[in-house]
Amino acid sequence: MKRPPYLQKGSHVRIISTARKISQSEVQPSVNLLNSWGLRVSFGKHTFDQYHQFAGEDQMRAFDLQHALDDPDVDMIWCSRGGYGTVKLIDNIDFSRFIESPKWVVGYSDVTGLLCHITEQLGVASLHATMPVNIKHPSSQDQDVSNNSLRSVLFGEQARYTLPSHRLSKPGSFSGELIGGNLSILYSILGTSSAPRTNGKVLFLEDLDEYLYHIDRMMVNLNRNGLLKDLSGLIVGGMSDMNDNTVPYGLSAEEIVLKHVENYNYPVYFGFDAGHVSPNLALPFGFHAEVENNIVSFSL
Repeated sequence: MKRPPYLQKGSHVRIISTARKISQSEVQPSVNLLNSWGLRVSFGKHTFDQYHQFAGEDQMRAFDLQHALDDPDVDMIWCSRGGYGTVKLIDNIDFSRFIESPKWVVGYSDVTGLLCHITEQLGVASLHATMPVNIKHPSSQDQDVSNNSLRSVLFGEQARYTLPSHRLSKPGSFSGELIGGNLSILYSILGTSSAPRTNGKVLFLEDLDEYLYHIDRMMVNLNRNGLLKDLSGLIVGGMSDMNDNTVPYGLSAEEIVLKHVENYNYPVYFGFDAGHVSPNLALPFGFHAEVENNIVSFSL
């Protein structure tokens, strides 16, 4: 696994939009944050374009991603927000220069497909973390926690988090390469070149605004595809703002997840502060995650 060089003062961050549209005013607090860390900031040509719900048409968003990947002066690519649309770009991207000179690619939610492709198929570590759309002014305490965890990983400081106690968790020690992200996006990339291989790994899952029956359907699919069978461990983040039908499904999202893994012997932790929750702690995909005494640490 290749690790992009850690950032230092003067490093260059390119903010691009691979999915839903965003305005410059929404991004400005993140620019101020990066500047306060001593970083240079630039935008893609189409970062603030609008095409229906998207930040420009597919070829425009792909242009910005390709240019950022190829630009030798860019040290980190920060996707401005999620929504939908990132997965549509992957097959039109040439990653050859990126593989020769890796850089940090950062985001979560819809960006999961890109992170998995980079880490699983290209062997380059990526970062599941907060995005510019989440950076507000003035910041909250939870936002500061998210921002500080992002900075810590990017600048090479060791990340260590306490896994919360949760009534559904099956605690224990485990270790393995970390991969995963948004459950809906993982479900959508199964069978493609971007799909993760999970044997012996630590899988992280989170999701937002899904119907409970669909959480079950996605977990069935992950299980039938073998993604849940041979894990080292499972960490579940936010399962936020779930929906139900008129006739209730009868289980929470967390209970649905547990039902699909309860017969496996690996540890499972619920309620981790990552995903569509606040704080949203930074998780370095491709790094080795080790859990001991309910503390998770990362190394490469």
